[in-house]
Amino acid sequence: MSPRPGLPCFTPEEAASRRRIRRYAVPRRTIERAAERRAAGDWRGACAAAGVDVAVDLAQVAEHCGQEVAAALEDDLRHLVPDLLHWHLPRVLGGWTTLDTGRTVVLARYRPVAAGERPRTTPYLHVTTPAMREGPQRVTLRFRTVASEKAAGVFGPSAEDWRYARHLWDARRTAELRERCGGTDRSPFFHPDGRPRGAEELPAADPGPGDAAARSEWITLLHQRGEVRAALTAAGIEADLTPLEAPAWYQADPESFLGGLALQHTRLEPEMRRLADEGVGDSFLIAGDWRMNILLTPAATGLRLRAVGRKDAEGVPFLPEALWRRLPDLDLLRAGGIEPAHLHPLVREALFPALEVPEGIAGPPGPAAPAPVRVRCRGEWHEVGFRAGGLLHMPHSDEEQQRERALRAFGGAVAGCFAVQQTWASGSGRLPKALRAQMRDLFLRAQHGDTDGVLELLDAGVDPRVRDGAGRTLLHVLHLLDHEPLLPRLLEERLDLEARDRRDRTPLFTAVNDGGSRALVEAFLAAGARIDVVDEYDLSLAQLIRRYKRRDLSFLRDRVRERHPGIGADWWDEMMDESERYDDQDDDRYDDDQYDDEGQDR
Repeated sequence: MSPRPGLPCFTPEEAASRRRIRRYAVPRRTIERAAERRAAGDWRGACAAAGVDVAVDLAQVAEHCGQEVAAALEDDLRHLVPDLLHWHLPRVLGGWTTLDTGRTVVLARYRPVAAGERPRTTPYLHVTTPAMREGPQRVTLRFRTVASEKAAGVFGPSAEDWRYARHLWDARRTAELRERCGGTDRSPFFHPDGRPRGAEELPAADPGPGDAAARSEWITLLHQRGEVRAALTAAGIEADLTPLEAPAWYQADPESFLGGLALQHTRLEPEMRRLADEGVGDSFLIAGDWRMNILLTPAATGLRLRAVGRKDAEGVPFLPEALWRRLPDLDLLRAGGIEPAHLHPLVREALFPALEVPEGIAGPPGPAAPAPVRVRCRGEWHEVGFRAGGLLHMPHSDEEQQRERALRAFGGAVAGCFAVQQTWASGSGRLPKALRAQMRDLFLRAQHGDTDGVLELLDAGVDPRVRDGAGRTLLHVLHLLDHEPLLPRLLEERLDLEARDRRDRTPLFTAVNDGGSRALVEAFLAAGARIDVVDEYDLSLAQLIRRYKRRDLSFLRDRVRERHPGIGADWWDEMMDESERYDDQDDDRYDDDQYDDEGQDR
């Protein structure tokens, strides 16, 4: 399906990011493996398959919180769909496909809020996203207090409260998704079988409250035409769009801001009513920009909306984005570029109940075999492509290739097929568009932990001696993947353990810096990786381990200090000494207790 013109409130840039997210972030084999484990009653195995690290001890929960809480928690864990949770988690966007960093998503609480209860005294089931944008895309499932809880049951903007959005993660509630998106027997803008409704099928006037999907379409179309006030009024929202009093340089226009939000107008009042019935509150904030938030309060006709300053309405809970925003999947399907059949199966079944898909299709497509690429070479068009053994095949004799290698060794310029070969292996230069797409496909699968996809591409002949635009080899991204099947294979292909990327980092350095496991670090060391390495800032491995408080790698820190005393930047050690003296933890990338001495996430 080709992309269609962009939708207002859903820019071409966001659409491009979300297309890649849907293709790579939750691979098909991940969905299938997690489903197999859930069907077998193995919730821990399902979490492991879906990239969710479990830091929950049910025996300890029973001891400290009681058997009733432990039983309710275990029941939720048995019905948790970890791959679906991953599917819906907030993303960085802006050209990135990775998870939004440092976020907490609250899933459940197991006792009512007590009168006078202080914040951070009751544990919640929640997940935390990675601290690093480019790091491993694993999340951690915990049962503990939430640091961003401002009042009992009220969280700051860094948290998303999904306690009442179970359709995003609870197998018992996933069928609710269509209704929560403003649908009835069909989703807005689509037929029940997933076909988009044509312009002539969409409402040209207010259809009234009898057809929720049509009413959602009508109000969304008003909003997308720039009729922000009319859309709010049609949804029963009294809007005061008066700008806040502020200096001219600080002014914010609420109408313009709201016009850029993908609001699900018709669901705001029902979602707020649901939360009020659960005792969360009756007024809510929509997170705004650095100048303002949007305050929603009950009104006789439905809701009242106005802008408030960032420090106003303190203590008012934030409405989770998942409850005020149109489902990104529906916007993406309208914009084009993905197929309904390639959605997560539980999302597809909820949104498009009449859609028939071939048996065995369970989510995004896997990797395609790389096709040959045409290259202009010496005034002719040549085909280059991959062949068995992982070599970039060119229609040139061995003598021609040897002559070009000699020319390159003496500093001569290469062109055509030979330039393509050199760029593939160096990351510097320009690749043909189709070959560049194949390289990006490989590294995006690595970024999202798709070990099966990477192995399939290597089996199909993709040359493993590739570097991306940052100069990274496949060894540099092993911390994102299951290294056990890949490392021996890459070493057999003679990939260099000491290869440097654009930041002068070796694969071992990257693993230590970017959250690679102790097992991977030990595997690199066993393969002979050097430990007397520094990066472009002259930082050593020992300094990295100190910087990120990686107690799981204390053995490596001690080894570096013993064998290479004085290695690394003196200025950095002085800065860290001063920082630690004042106990300044503001710049920590990891929680102090993220790693224990054995390298196990707590």
